[in-house]
Amino acid sequence: MHWATILIVAGLCGTSLGQYNEEEDMAWLQYYMRQSRMSSYNYVPYYEDDNTPYVYSYLPAPDTEAEPGPEPQQAPSWQCPQECDCPPNFSSAMYCDTRHLRYLPFVPSRMKYVYFQHNQITAIQEGAFDNATELEWLALHNNQIASEKMGKKVFAKLKRLERLYMNNNNLTKVPSPLPRSLRELHLSYNQISKVPSTALEGLENLTALYLSHNFIFEMGASLKGLKSLILVDLSYNHLRKVPDGLPMALEQLYLEYNYINAIPDDYFKVSPKLLYVRMSHNSLTNQGLSSNTFNSSSILELDLSYNRLQKIPRVSTNLENLYLQGNQINEFSISSFCSVVDVMNYSRLQVLRLDGNEMKRSAVPPDAPLCLRRATVIEI
Repeated sequence: MHWATILIVAGLCGTSLGQYNEEEDMAWLQYYMRQSRMSSYNYVPYYEDDNTPYVYSYLPAPDTEAEPGPEPQQAPSWQCPQECDCPPNFSSAMYCDTRHLRYLPFVPSRMKYVYFQHNQITAIQEGAFDNATELEWLALHNNQIASEKMGKKVFAKLKRLERLYMNNNNLTKVPSPLPRSLRELHLSYNQISKVPSTALEGLENLTALYLSHNFIFEMGASLKGLKSLILVDLSYNHLRKVPDGLPMALEQLYLEYNYINAIPDDYFKVSPKLLYVRMSHNSLTNQGLSSNTFNSSSILELDLSYNRLQKIPRVSTNLENLYLQGNQINEFSISSFCSVVDVMNYSRLQVLRLDGNEMKRSAVPPDAPLCLRRATVIEI
């Protein structure tokens, strides 16, 4: 009887220890991706115009502190807060989303993935996550969090945090300091107006930065030290100049819907892996561009639609998609695509949009089919 009891206890301990493994992490990830509306890092380029327009109204930060909820209790590390759901099969995940919360409940130390999105949270008190040092994903989007109501070092102890979602809040500045482990930072749909050069300092692991739909008029050299950055979205802001010092690893740059009118010489040369550049709905003119600004062999897609261009800028023969609709172009210059036109020299361009310009179809030169032999769509 004594030995049977020992074997039973050992079996239960083995089961308990087996809960914390990689298979569990994959299971909760699949579960969450099926049920959450959370935005994720999408390596496939997109167009804002293809989606239903997002109507957003800013919620002003209240003049006084919101009525506090019950004081978070220092519950045992295994216990789940009564306001949230901690599924037994996903013991490292805590779901507190869409529950009309006005405060952050206690986060048990075992948690890796915590979801507070779609609530009415206005503040993050100092030390809110000091107990949860294992956090990897933290979702705080679609709340009413204001910068002045955040503790100065709320993320300081999260040494393993990889993804931080704070889009759709009332932030007026980039939270700082941020963990060096961060890989994705989502700050779209806030009220940020300026990103100081030191705001993103030390984030050498950051691969994706989302800052669209803010009021940013100045970026300075804040991107310069982000050596792992692959995607940066600064669309729908108030920028009048491009950010200084693009990272070498950058592959996707989104700057549409700003007020940019010029690009420095060799601006894109420092990013030899750059594939997608989107600068539609700006104020670009030919006077603000050098002759080879966009002649970068790595770029596959270039969107310059709805600017003030009068001539087709010179592009690389490797370019596959070029969007120039809605400009003031009045001539079709074949030299923009092919410096030499013959059997061996031709453009890889597949899609060319020139509709909505001041050009007629008769302006297309007779040697265009030889240069643009790969094109399947040409709109004039």
